[in-house]
Amino acid sequence: MAKPARKVAVSIPAALYQAVERVRKASGRSRSSVMQDALRHWLDSQAQAALVREYEAGYRRKPEGRREIKAAEAAAVRLLSAEDW
Repeated sequence: MAKPARKVAVSIPAALYQAVERVRKASGRSRSSVMQDALRHWLDSQAQAALVREYEAGYRRKPEGRREIKAAEAAAVRLLSAEDW
């Protein structure tokens, strides 16, 4: 069973409100639906940014060595040489 929705009040600049309303009305979507999608997108971007930070921290802890660099270069040469330029 779905949890009941919560109502929240937020303040946004008038220009942003007008832009959202124009697009929302043209699409026939409800304000709630648009805001839910925007919040989901923001949450997804935050999760993606956390993964990138985690990857970067891991790379700083253990960067690739010469052997991995040579292997990556060889793979790139193999793959790119097969392309029709």
